[in-house]
This record gives sequence, structure tokens and C-alpha cells, in this order.
Amino acid sequence: MSRTDADAAATGTGTPDRSRPRAVLPALCATQITSWGIVYYAFPVLNSHITADTGWSTAATTAAFSGALLVSAAAGIPVGRALDRRGPHLVMTAGSVIAATAVLAIAAAPNLAAFVAAWLLAGVAMAATFYHPAFAALTRWWGPHRVRALTVVTLAGGLASTVFAPLTAVLADHLSWRATYAVLAAILALITIPAHALALRAPWPPAPPQPDHLTAEGHRSIARGRPFLLLAAAFTLSGFAVYGVVIGLVPLLTERGADPTTAAWALGLGGAGQTLGRTLYATLARRTGVATRTVVLLAAGGATTLALGLAPGPIPLLILLAVLAGIVRGNLTLLQATAITDRWGTTHYGRLSGLLAAPATVAAALAPWAGASLAQQLGGYAELFTVLSVTSLAAALLAIGSAGLQRKRHLTLMPRLPRHPRRLRLA
Repeated sequence: MSRTDADAAATGTGTPDRSRPRAVLPALCATQITSWGIVYYAFPVLNSHITADTGWSTAATTAAFSGALLVSAAAGIPVGRALDRRGPHLVMTAGSVIAATAVLAIAAAPNLAAFVAAWLLAGVAMAATFYHPAFAALTRWWGPHRVRALTVVTLAGGLASTVFAPLTAVLADHLSWRATYAVLAAILALITIPAHALALRAPWPPAPPQPDHLTAEGHRSIARGRPFLLLAAAFTLSGFAVYGVVIGLVPLLTERGADPTTAAWALGLGGAGQTLGRTLYATLARRTGVATRTVVLLAAGGATTLALGLAPGPIPLLILLAVLAGIVRGNLTLLQATAITDRWGTTHYGRLSGLLAAPATVAAALAPWAGASLAQQLGGYAELFTVLSVTSLAAALLAIGSAGLQRKRHLTLMPRLPRHPRRLRLA
């Protein structure tokens, strides 16, 4: 056994390499692609078909989808508690069953009320199958090697739109939107239910002890502390800005003279930049402290957003800026995934990460509406991007405050060493 593996086994920080369940990583890669691709990314492709067929307004159908994100934020907190106690096997398997049922209910919805209810059920499935439970599983099972495992899974998750957006469009060209969702529900069930049921059965390692300087603090004390609250506020502002940029990029480019196809390609290349960014995070984590990279990445998000808002063109420059924004976005995903373990250890990862992610998820749900409304009031998407850049910079300032308070608290909690008389010689 290597020294790292021995340390992991001895300290409870994760299972050693040889006993770590090998099926988990490929299974989670496959299920993250499928779950995100069908439950999340199929909707933007099918929404125009839904409104054209049913007569429901785009605002109403989008509100149903946003409602699912709000439910996922609320459900993520009890899901986190269940993950800490029992692990991901039951949570993610049940979530897959709920997800397939919800997508079938969306396909069969006879009226708008049933459509909304089906999406709210899908929100529960999001909380139980998306990144949050997958990150909890990898954090506990992979221990000190978690960044590598998290990077692999988020790289796979980044392919969800690449795989399922075109597949959904092809299906919609030959089938009704209801039949398309029914086919996607079958794919979702066939891939995710057996993968979660079979690959996640390994014994759940006991929770590792908290770091020495936090032994007096439980998860409730941490969650109520000012460092945690400031960090949550920082990620909430950043999440609002990030999703506002994603939703507003295509309108911004069309305002600058790009045709819709070019603008869509820019959005897609931004997604490719996001994948590239995730491959760089492990190197960044090795070379920087947690406080430094948090502030730098949040500030970089603001800088790329401001550049997009201020640069009038040409279009290739704007596309390059979109790719750079995507690289930052990819790093931010892993930054949030490792935020709890880097500061408070893995003991209460599920609970604390659920609490940390909840307000950011709410912000992401509200960003499309708020962004469009602000753009209209401000006079355009260039002005919106300027406001969003300020939001990201405010998030960086909150992160600085969180780091300073936590450092002060850490020094306060450190045990005092006895003072020896000067004349006493220590061996």
C-alpha cells in the first residue's frame, strides 16, 4: 500500500486505491451525461415545440422549468443529510426512478397545471441525481484524490449538452415533443437506474474526523458562522452572474451584429472552454491556496464578463472572450465542489454542500428572468453584462471577507502551547 493509501486508511479521509469501488467513476460519468442531458438540456431544445403544440406561453413553460430548479435547491438540503448518513446508493437510485417518472409525466401532461407539477417532481430528481450527490460520493470514496475524480466526472458532465441537445433535436424532427420526451425517459431509465443500483453498492466509508482546529464545531455551528455565510453569499452572486452570462450571450452577440447561428456557435465554444477549464483546475489547486484561487476565479469571472460587455467587436474577439469566460466557468464548478472539503473537511460534506449550493441554485433559477428584465430596463445586453461583472466582483470581495474571518477563527481555535521558562533547556 502506498503512503497516501495508508494515510487515507488510517485517518479515514477516504478509501485506499486498491479497495476503492472501481465501477463508481465510469458509472457516474455515464449517469451525469444522461441525467443532465435529458432532465436539463432537452428542455431548451423542445420548449418551442411545446408552446407551438399546446398554446401555453413561453413564460409559463419556462416558469415550470425554473420551478424545478427551485425545488432542487430546497430538496438538496435533506438529500445532503441522507448522503452523509447512508451514502449515494439509495439516494441516486431512487432519484433515477423519480427522474424517469417525472419525464414521462411531462410527456403525458394534459394541461399546464400537470406540466408544472411534473417539473416540480423533476426538481426532486435533480437534487438526487445531479452533481451534488455525485460529488458527495466521490469526496468520501476518493478522499485525498477527490480532485482528480471530480474533474473526470465534471468533464463527462460537460458533454451532456453536446450529446443530448443534437439527439433531442433529431428526435423532435421525426416525433412529437411528447413522443420525444417518452423516448428520452426510456433512455434515462435504462442507463441511470441500473448504473446507480449496481455501481454504488460498495460499503460507505465512515465519516472522517474533523480537522483538529474544528473539533469543537459541528455542522450547525459551521453553517451559522460568518465565514460560511459570506462564502454562500459569494457563490450566490457568482452563480447569478454566471447563468446570466450564459443566457445573455446569444442576445449580446446578435446585438453586436452576429447572426443567430454564429451566436449559437459562440455559446457552444464557450461550453468547450468550460470543459478545458476543468482540466486545468487540479494544477491550479496544487499551486494556490483555497482563499487565493476562490478570489482569483470569482474576479476572473467578473473581468471576462466586463470585457464582453465593453468590447464592441469584432465577432471573433467576442467569441474568444466567450471561450475565456467558459474556461473560468469550468473552474468555478470544481471550486464550488471542493469548497467544503478545502475549508471544513469531509465529515459533513453532504449537509454543508447542500446548504452552500441551495442559494446559488435559486440564483441560477432566477437569472434568466432577472437578466432579461434588467437588459430591457438598462437598454441592452452590453449594459447587463456590465452589471453582472460588478456582481462577480462583489462576490470576490465577499470571498475575501470569508477567508479573513475563517483565518481569524482558525487562529482563535488553535490550542495554546505552554510557555517554558527561558532558562529551561528543551531536549
